[in-house]
Amino acid sequence: MDIIEGAATSLRSELGQFMTPARIASFMAGMFDELPSEVRLLDAGAGLGALSAAFVRHACKTSPRTRSIRITAVEVDETLTARLEKTLEACAEECVQAGILFQYEILNVDFIQHSAEQVHGFKDAQFNCSILNPPYLKINAGSAARSALRSMRIETTNLYAAFVAVAIKQIEPEGQLVAITPRSFCNGAYFEPFRRLLLAETSVRKVHLFDSRSKAFKDDSVLQENIIFQLSVSASSQEAVQVSFGDDPDRDRTPSRDLAFNEMVLPEDPHKFFRLPVTTEDEALAIRVRMLPNTLKALGVTVSTGRVVDFRTAENLRSDPSDGTVPLLYPMHLKDGVICWPVEGSKKPNALAYNAETRNLTVPSGYYALVKRFSSKEEKRRVVAALFDPNRLNASHIGFENKLNYMHFAGAGLPEDLAKGLVIFLNSTAVDQYFRQFSGHTQVNATDLRNLHYPTIKALQKLGASFGERIPSQEEIDRLIEPLL
Repeated sequence: MDIIEGAATSLRSELGQFMTPARIASFMAGMFDELPSEVRLLDAGAGLGALSAAFVRHACKTSPRTRSIRITAVEVDETLTARLEKTLEACAEECVQAGILFQYEILNVDFIQHSAEQVHGFKDAQFNCSILNPPYLKINAGSAARSALRSMRIETTNLYAAFVAVAIKQIEPEGQLVAITPRSFCNGAYFEPFRRLLLAETSVRKVHLFDSRSKAFKDDSVLQENIIFQLSVSASSQEAVQVSFGDDPDRDRTPSRDLAFNEMVLPEDPHKFFRLPVTTEDEALAIRVRMLPNTLKALGVTVSTGRVVDFRTAENLRSDPSDGTVPLLYPMHLKDGVICWPVEGSKKPNALAYNAETRNLTVPSGYYALVKRFSSKEEKRRVVAALFDPNRLNASHIGFENKLNYMHFAGAGLPEDLAKGLVIFLNSTAVDQYFRQFSGHTQVNATDLRNLHYPTIKALQKLGASFGERIPSQEEIDRLIEPLL
């Protein structure tokens, strides 16, 4: 039996685990550098054992110096244990044929809780390799998992980052870890402590990116982009990261390039975003965008998240505008760079009752640059911006729903040409391509917009002058932006 195919399946655990396809498992196993003579492998969230199987296959075929392999497979779901054991028994048979001593143990425990309980015993249970496809679930602030992580001095909001962080703590110096996770940790405030842990305790050696949000797990509903990375557990400095790219990775055919480490994590970046330009053209674009002279702060512009969280003020929502209401804008109202309001027959409300309870949820009417916080899987763009023009809607105040970011001057509108210029700039192909280098999910955070570099006010106002009744075409936008870069 092919142990990799036997272990891989589209079966999805209710615990947030997506089982690793065989081709991905094989590719991940191939990302390890030279293996030690005595391998002690950690496979946490082991599922059916696809990753362990791929690792054993790789070691048997390509690592003549390896004399023994001991696998610790951690899987909390008892319904998978029998299949996992069969996979590891098949691994044992393959190792016998290769002359490699093989041992395994299956721990049917919660990986984080178990590790927290053993935190003082890590030195007695060290590993020198780890291969992971961890679960993708958020961690509630008051949960037992969050408390267990804090006892290990780990701060993160998602199980996938938690699994990687806890595994790092259990790998000996110069040991290796290969993991496939969502790419969302590369940016955003929530994952900053995790990025800092990676940078402090490991060296990032290799990274593989996927073209599509769903190709890595095409049989499951995974809409985030995935990333595979190899870490060396050491605090030694590094100069380059090997970056590869493609939906069907193959170590012999997938193109790769070396990226200077200070291009992946900019020395001056206080948030330590991971930027991953795939080609030399991407890298050149990144340099050009970063040479733009301003941040939003330098422009005097503030970006905020819409104040209206609809379920918290449900009694004030109205399907249609009427006396005593103000416009309420959702992402659905942004279309082709402008606001289309109201949307008749929509499931979402178009208006908000304006009263003492909601007054603080609104802003005074004026010119605003709006940016969707989430792009849908159908949209080609990540950064989608539109102009709120007060002349199009007769209202004294406006409500922006929480899935919108809005740019403003101290809570009020922007000068007309500046707002229009910002919308044109944010809708450029260059900004969208640059944004993709550090964001692998559908969310555009206010922090991302603050960290972006912008042209001068004069250049933005000049751009804004080209915004008439409607935004210029994409071709015209890109032509206008090109001289600024």
